[in-house]
Order: sequence, then structure tokens, then C-alpha cells
Amino acid sequence: MSGVKYDIVILGSGESGTGAAILAKAKGLSVFVSDKGSIKDKYKSELESEGIPYEEGRHTEETVLSACLIVKSPGIPDTVPLVQKVREKGIEVISEIEFAYRHLNKGAKIVAITGSNGKTTTTLLTYHIFKNAGVKVGLGGNVGYSFARLVAEGGYDYYVLEISSFQLDGCYEFKPDIGAILNITPDHLDRYDYKMENYAASKYRLVQNFDEKNFFVFNADDEVISKMNKLYSKGKEIPFSLKKHLTEGAWLEDEKIIININKNLFEMKIEELSLKGKHNVANSMVAAIAANIMKIKKETIRRSLMTFDSVEHRLENYLTIGGVKFINDSKATNINSTWYALETVEAPIVWIAGGIDKGNDYSELYPLVKEKVKALVCLGLDNRKLIESFEGIIPVIEEARSMQEAVKKAYRLAERGDVVLLSPACASFDLFDNYEDRGRQFKKYVRDL
Repeated sequence: MSGVKYDIVILGSGESGTGAAILAKAKGLSVFVSDKGSIKDKYKSELESEGIPYEEGRHTEETVLSACLIVKSPGIPDTVPLVQKVREKGIEVISEIEFAYRHLNKGAKIVAITGSNGKTTTTLLTYHIFKNAGVKVGLGGNVGYSFARLVAEGGYDYYVLEISSFQLDGCYEFKPDIGAILNITPDHLDRYDYKMENYAASKYRLVQNFDEKNFFVFNADDEVISKMNKLYSKGKEIPFSLKKHLTEGAWLEDEKIIININKNLFEMKIEELSLKGKHNVANSMVAAIAANIMKIKKETIRRSLMTFDSVEHRLENYLTIGGVKFINDSKATNINSTWYALETVEAPIVWIAGGIDKGNDYSELYPLVKEKVKALVCLGLDNRKLIESFEGIIPVIEEARSMQEAVKKAYRLAERGDVVLLSPACASFDLFDNYEDRGRQFKKYVRDL
């Protein structure tokens, strides 16, 4: 390996890094994958079958610093010393999303969706509509496969992408045809110097290259977005609102969604939507706007919005045992997501929360918690902040150090007619591999009851 120079070195070997490596190989570039941790067997076997060299358990500086281009995993912060050395040497560092975009097949259209909450649901719903329309569409980004893998596969006319702020941080030329920002509420502030304006600016990288040919779909009810819109120029603006009567975009009127884009009108009763809750009305609006812009038939949009199944780990009604309903909302890794969950549940709640705090201000939840939560089970290695925030507000607070213990305690505290809600408001990495692992363990131990 010493003395070998590669066109591209990829830092990180997950779905994003492996997808980028496969695309680089397909484009005839020499590529090397470097992961400081261990590489999962499925990705290792893929790299080996493609003949792509890799290393794990270390980053060999000489190899990394000799590359022409670095594609960095979204999980690696810019503050890592090796990344800083790369930048000091003048080597370009980009995200896998940016790399894939630079190799996009000609004529393909991109719908890219970001926001603090609702990204996955909205992306999957948009994909569901396009799929039902019979077009060649790929699902990727922060959900499904990496964008780079999809581009390497080829054959797609449309790409529906969920994009995180971490992925956007490494984007420079990326320019989707439709870019949607659902909302901006505090999240990942530990990665942005605990400054909300830095996090918001990261989201707006989605539309940084927009002109009059690009459609910017945004939440007209969101205060942060309203402020940010004054600072950026963003192509053709399409607002959506649950509170205001608009003339262009999407809004609510007489319990119906109304969408009007270039005098192309679409209406649908809220009660017909498969996804329930106010936040899902907004998510449905955005998916329908994207489909409308791409000239998908109204009947296909309507049928798709009526038939979509909800996302695993997001307000997933799992089981009812002994008259107690268990809801898996493990994907709620921030305050705003948990606010939506608490707001949606009508019954008394035994709430399982906790994990790695990302600079949370729990006071935003106080009104709903006082009204709805009868007991809190704190699930984490360090629950001090959570306990201090809700002492005197929630009558019963207990701690658990495993999901099995949390589920058993929650069930003991619940009565017939209650809901046990897993909605952590925190990252999962203290006790779990990720939010999916946390959600699956929740469902396993609920089943065991």
C-alpha cells in the first residue's frame, strides 16, 4: 500500500462509503476504502468481489494524504485531525451525495428532502407515489441505498433522496430539481458548535445552487425557515402550510388538502390520508407537491396517499397487551419528533425516553407532558438531565439500563387503556447500535411479555 496513489480515497465503509467505492470503480477511477473501525461483512464481501482494496481498524495517513479526492462518510466530523490535514494539503473533501451527483446520468431528475423531522416518511411516501406511477425511480440517500450505488446501477429516470445535514455539509455542486425543507428545529447541535444558525445554514445547502428552473418546497409555518428564506435565493418557491390560506403551494381548507401549482389544482380530504396526525398531513402535502410538479396523474397521487403504510420505528402501532397499547417511535431522536408523538397519542402515556442528549431543551415538552404523561422510564447510561428536567412534572420517574428492563417497568406502570410510548428524544448510541436496533429490541421485549 505504501507509495500507491489513488484517484479517490473513501473514509468510512458503510452503505455510503461502499456505494461511493462501487461508483468510482464503475467510472474507471482507482479507489481505496479506509475505515478506522471494523467493516461489516456484507460490505467487505462487496468490496472484495469488486476488487476494491480496503483497510480497517486504521487510517493510513500516507495513503489518505496522497489521494486526488476524498469522499467522507457523513458520520465523520470535519473536526477530526486527519480531515483537517487533508484540507490543509488542499485535497478536496466531498460527501457521497456530491460524488454521485457529479456522475449522474444525463436527463435524470432528483427530488431531495431534508428537515429535522419527517424526512424518512416523506421520502418513502414520495417514492411510493412515483413507483405507483410506473416510472423508473430509485430510493436512496439517508434511507434505502446510497445515492452513489443507485447511480452506479443506472437505469433510473428519477431519484427520490432523503438528505441529512451531515450529507449536505459535503455538497458543493449538488442541485436537485425539487428540494424540500420540511422544518428546522434543534437537532445535532453538538456537531454545529451548539449554534442553531449553523445547523439551519447546513440545511440550506440543499438549495444553494438553485435558479428559476428548480423548485424549492418549504414550510411556511416554520419560523426558522421564514428567517432563513430572507438570506438565500432559492429558485421557484412552493410553500406549504397547515395554518395559512395560500394561493400557490399547498394548504388546508375545510378539512381538505388543496394544492395549486401553476393553476394545476389537486384536492383531497384529510380523512382519506393513510397517515394520521398533523405532521403527516404536512408530509403528505410535500409528497403530493413533488408528484404534481413532476406531472404524475392526480388519481395516482390520490391512490398512493390512501394506501401508504407507515414507517417502521416512527409512531408504529405495534401490539396491544392486556389493554395496553405499545407504540414504537424509536426514530424520534430529537425534541421535536417526540413533541409530535406526544401530541398524536390521545390516551394516558407511560413514556420511555433517554439516550445520548444532543443539547436538548426539554421545557418545550412541558405542556404536553403535564397533560398526558403519567410515568417516565429513563433508558440510558446517564439519565441525570432527563430526571432533573421532569422531576415535579411527571408523578413517577424510574430508570432502566436495558430495553428489557424498560419494557417490563413500563408495562408494570401502565393500566388498561394506557399507551406505552417509546419516543426517546435522544440518540441511541449509548446502549444500541442505532435507532433501528433500539426499536427492534423494544418490539422483541414487548412480544416477550
